Amino acid sequence: MSDLPLARFKVLDLTRVRSGPTAARQFADWGADVIMIEAIGGTADISGPRRGSDFQNLNRNKRSIRLDLKSTEGREVFYRLAGDADVVLENFRPDVKERLGVDFHTLHRLNPRLVYGSISGFGEDGPYRYRPGLDQIVQGMGGLMSVTGLPGQGPVRAGIAVADSASGLYCALGVLTALLEREVTGEGRWVTTSLLQAQIAMLDFQAARWLAEGDLAGQEGNNHPTAVPMGLFAAADGHVNIAAAGDRMFTAFCRAADAEHLLVDERFAEGRARITNRAALNDAIAPVIARRTVAEWIESLNAAGVPCGPVNSIDAVFADPQVQHLRMARTIHDEGQGDTTVVGQGFDLSDVEARFDQRAPAGGEHTTEVLAAAGYSADEVADLLARGVVGATGNQAAGGAR
Repeated sequence: MSDLPLARFKVLDLTRVRSGPTAARQFADWGADVIMIEAIGGTADISGPRRGSDFQNLNRNKRSIRLDLKSTEGREVFYRLAGDADVVLENFRPDVKERLGVDFHTLHRLNPRLVYGSISGFGEDGPYRYRPGLDQIVQGMGGLMSVTGLPGQGPVRAGIAVADSASGLYCALGVLTALLEREVTGEGRWVTTSLLQAQIAMLDFQAARWLAEGDLAGQEGNNHPTAVPMGLFAAADGHVNIAAAGDRMFTAFCRAADAEHLLVDERFAEGRARITNRAALNDAIAPVIARRTVAEWIESLNAAGVPCGPVNSIDAVFADPQVQHLRMARTIHDEGQGDTTVVGQGFDLSDVEARFDQRAPAGGEHTTEVLAAAGYSADEVADLLARGVVGATGNQAAGGAR
């Protein structure tokens, strides 16, 4: 682990559920010492069963301690850990961290070099700061559900947790930006994002259309909102996505599809006309695509340089040879609990690989070793365990839930 690019960083992870653990995983996979700070006896606010696929995928490569942050002594333990940490990550509501005394301003006084990353539902301030935020709520409020689905179908959520995942990735990007600045200034910053902020940023060109042009996007189903023809077509044995927008690509498509009659139809002669007559063009393309199988279209259109692809179920995704080449399914070996297969990283670095060597920890699995590294003696650790200030695997009930 010492040769990984983030191995020099220590991250205290106060986060729960999905957005925060997504941010922390970026650091853990690339070598940082990520320590999950979990509640004494707590099992709430985790992503499914602890040994389940979701929790294991989100929390691989991390260590865990159990700590009662609601007690004065528990906070003192946390402050000692934060004194030499590089990063603290949290996704509490804004008032909760202040009440617990683990907010940025408190920790910045203890450790000015600390970079503090926060994910909230709607922002650290403003009229919605105290509202609880969940992914689907924010998909709706942030505009995504209004542009997802078939025309007239009504709002449709995306099939993945877009707001959660995006806010986690934006948080990690912001923290890395602040760590780079710290190399120059010696001082940490407070990095803030929210599910709502990240969701709107992910609207990207759809939001820009409205802001710059007053063009209000709606549901387009499987058609691209602005590029024609680009969408989903029924082949002889399934469906194929085809992207043949632009004059050059449209010409290549028509020739590869033996549909050169479309090139001389004035309704489709140039880009603006194709946009205006999208429905007619799609209707004209449909019987052409129905003549061949998905595999035949993928072979012929790729040979012509026209982007296309099948619609894979998730099992087919991981059976795809390119996906296997990218090693997007990674196995973590554990002699005690058996192998766990998780999702690979979203980027690669030359000459170094991300970590996939440690399953998600049991609650409090690393309490004693983390406290020993922080300077606590064995007797002090035993006393903290006995009084329920901290908890370890097999001792989670010490002191009970608070």
